Amino acid sequence: MSAPQKTMPLVAVRTLAHFQGLELPAYETPQSAGADIRAALPEDAPLTLRPGARALIPAGFAMALPEGFEAQIRPRSGLALKHGITVLNSPGTIDADYRGEVQIMLINHGAEDFEIRRGMRIAQMVIAPVTQLQWMAALDLPKSARGTGGFGSTGV
Repeated sequence: MSAPQKTMPLVAVRTLAHFQGLELPAYETPQSAGADIRAALPEDAPLTLRPGARALIPAGFAMALPEGFEAQIRPRSGLALKHGITVLNSPGTIDADYRGEVQIMLINHGAEDFEIRRGMRIAQMVIAPVTQLQWMAALDLPKSARGTGGFGSTGV
């Protein structure tokens, strides 16, 4: 028995001039949660990220997410483990109403310079549903087992 076909929402993507020749975000395996995003740097101008430095890397595209969704920008585990490269405000959020270029804020937590080249997979993008709530001022909150216990209050 074959698995039923999934209907996936479509995302309109507008590529920018410096995107030419790159791939749209893509899932590397059939069950990947995140689609890899590539660096849209000039071919002849790689960026060297020194230890402790951060940079905003262009992805070369803009998109229109369906209403009720967000894009979460997350690190690629291999870059983090092998080189200490991660997404600075992880996960970064791209709202459904944002229409500007997708850019990735990277930081080098490693001990050595790291060169980012055109087309390199630098982050992954996870699309997730968004729930918005109504907020209400209250004088008291319902009791809970945890109460006001903060950081470390549930043990190590």
